[in-house]
Amino acid sequence: MARDHDRDRVLAEAGVSRETAERLDLYVEQLRRWQSVKNLVGPATLAEVWTRHVADALQLLTLAPDATHWLDLGSGAGIPGLILAIAGGPDMSVDLVESNARKCAFLSEAARLTGAKARIHNARIETVIDRFQGVEIVCARALAPLDQLLAWTEPLLKTGTTGLFPKGRDVDAELTQAATRWTVSYDLVPSRTESAARIVRVTALAPENS
Repeated sequence: MARDHDRDRVLAEAGVSRETAERLDLYVEQLRRWQSVKNLVGPATLAEVWTRHVADALQLLTLAPDATHWLDLGSGAGIPGLILAIAGGPDMSVDLVESNARKCAFLSEAARLTGAKARIHNARIETVIDRFQGVEIVCARALAPLDQLLAWTEPLLKTGTTGLFPKGRDVDAELTQAATRWTVSYDLVPSRTESAARIVRVTALAPENS
């Protein structure tokens, strides 16, 4: 089946262990089970879950292989945060912030079943962001325009946290808009899963008028 082929290829390219592969299988199984009642991801993407979601998340690990404390904002179905917590090393942990209680219920159950080192926070980003001073990486996927992501994460990015923000074909326009408010040190990393996509890696941030 194409679905099995995609799974095998994604896992081979990521170089994960058999144990991690089994845990990712559990995650995908739960995602499909909960999707029918929770609408966790776009229905059209579920058939391509390994390439559209799992592989897209796993590529972030290669950009910060030594980071042990991650923060994922607007976690939704756990992409990328829960997938990263499943596939990361034994010292890695991920805090997941999600304001939707039903999605948090999925995240908690999936984290329990997979043994992921993930802490679930049912909260709005702006009310809890200051709690996470000192995290090494903050990430967010399909959550908001870059300008808004920078506003939310400014307390972290200005004190040494690195931001990893996957973006689509509108990334240049988002960077232009963000530059009206922020002085941003960043580079663009080509996505491995979509030719037009980029990952914005932010290493420093300050308000434009500072």
